[in-house]
Amino acid sequence: MEWIIKTMQAAPELAIFLTLALGVALGKIKIKGFSLGSVTGVLLMGVLVGQLDLVISPTVKSAFFLIFLFAVGYSVGPQFVQSLKKGGLPQIAFACLVCIACLLTAWGAAIIAGFDIGNTVGLIAGANTISAVIGVATDTINQLTIGSGLKTEMINKIPVAYAVTYIFGTAGTAWFLSSIGPKILGGDIVKQTKEYEASLGGSIQDEDSSLGYAYNGATFRVIQANSSFFDTQRTVQEVEDLLATKGWPVYVERIRPINGVIIQEPTLDNKVSKGDNLVLNGPLETILTDENFIGKEVADIELLDFRVETLKVIVSNKKVQGTTLQELKDSKDRHGVVILKMYRGKATLPLLSNVKVQHGDVLEIEGRKSDVDRFAKSLGFAERPTNVTDLLYMGLGIFLGGLLGSLTFRTGNIPLSLSASGGVLIMGIIFGWLRSRRPTFGAIPEPAIWLMNNLGLNIFIAIVGISAGPDFIAGLKASGLSLFVAGIFVSIVPMLVGLLLGKYVFKFHPAITLGACAGARTTTAALGALEDATKSKVPALSYTTTYAVGNTLLIIWGVVIVLLMS
Repeated sequence: MEWIIKTMQAAPELAIFLTLALGVALGKIKIKGFSLGSVTGVLLMGVLVGQLDLVISPTVKSAFFLIFLFAVGYSVGPQFVQSLKKGGLPQIAFACLVCIACLLTAWGAAIIAGFDIGNTVGLIAGANTISAVIGVATDTINQLTIGSGLKTEMINKIPVAYAVTYIFGTAGTAWFLSSIGPKILGGDIVKQTKEYEASLGGSIQDEDSSLGYAYNGATFRVIQANSSFFDTQRTVQEVEDLLATKGWPVYVERIRPINGVIIQEPTLDNKVSKGDNLVLNGPLETILTDENFIGKEVADIELLDFRVETLKVIVSNKKVQGTTLQELKDSKDRHGVVILKMYRGKATLPLLSNVKVQHGDVLEIEGRKSDVDRFAKSLGFAERPTNVTDLLYMGLGIFLGGLLGSLTFRTGNIPLSLSASGGVLIMGIIFGWLRSRRPTFGAIPEPAIWLMNNLGLNIFIAIVGISAGPDFIAGLKASGLSLFVAGIFVSIVPMLVGLLLGKYVFKFHPAITLGACAGARTTTAALGALEDATKSKVPALSYTTTYAVGNTLLIIWGVVIVLLMS
């Protein structure tokens, strides 16, 4: 053990990865369904490792934090800019007001409790579960015209307050919104959400909301055409028209005529005779229902020997933007293709007929490759799997963001600037939006975004914990209880404000109000709890816009709270 300690003291970079590994493991431990999460686990493990009195260059911490912030901005950029259009203005205003409530509540609680800058920063970061505030505020503290010793003391208090307030910030917010929120909004939340789904093209009678989706997965089955409908020869168009009246559209993908050569890509004019084998493509339950109108299922392995592709497509075609899923379903370009999922930012949207498609949405589609290629081209840009990240684009974005953040204006002795971290966040938003407008450049695959987010943030937090380790216990003893109480106040009050704003000022549907509250506070855990409480994905419709706005403003509050407290 002594050898290991000496090795880490000589090479502190090894301590970072030990902290990362043990912290993630700690964060995964569940007690009655609750876990700390990787960020808090890494922070606490960093504090423990920090007792070894390790010295790590702050440049390492800053570099990983900038990578994380660029990834955050890149991810929310399309939704943030899209929300600025007329249709998203009410949700933008809502998110701004909730974020202002988060700022003012934390500021007020800090003044009442007598917290200094460090504790206040940790309070707003932990109670609002926005870890990035730590880095942004640290940059701003370092710009203040105070002694270096005082700066270090303030910065070391941040992780103490963050750790104390984060647990309730996560679990408490999810509990409050999913359990207390519906009672404040009034009525039967499940019934109200079903009614809202019905207005979007769902079925109010369905117990499982997925049954009301416009599309519900696809399968391929071989059916022999031997019903009375084929007593006279039919065209493919007539067969598909028949099936369309019995349920969701089913398509004829291949034909094997009796004693004939397989027709691999039949047109709507191709003839179907009695006894022909047809490959049908459509939702499983629909095909099983329609089977009786065609004939009986047969095993024809050769006929099913063709390539099926599942593909994600970024919506960038202006003609598609603003259309509903029902209109996409009726599009000729969609023939033979099933829409499996629809993503907007971090949320998976309900596939209800009247849900509108926005620029930057990602549709996951499935079908025969030729059909998928045709439909993808009509939607926008096909995002085929790749492991190549455009490092030129990423590096340039971080560099330009750092330059933007370095611009400083002074009001007396107080410096006003975004700081490098704030500038990189803004530039990430711009670069993410540019990528959605011109998807032919600037690709950063989803797994790379995940790595930049998680590795960047967790290594940053690990170094924060290690650096604060020696002072952590003393800070916890001095302010632990008052911070915990203040954290509950700062977590709950903005959510209460949001519920009342949504109900009485903006007059949102209850499920939309709940989703908007979760988004404005960027609490993904709360979104999951809300979808369980409402038995629907409707809250995700308002989560995306408010998340993009909230994620940006709450991070910038790291600069603002330091200036207010100073």
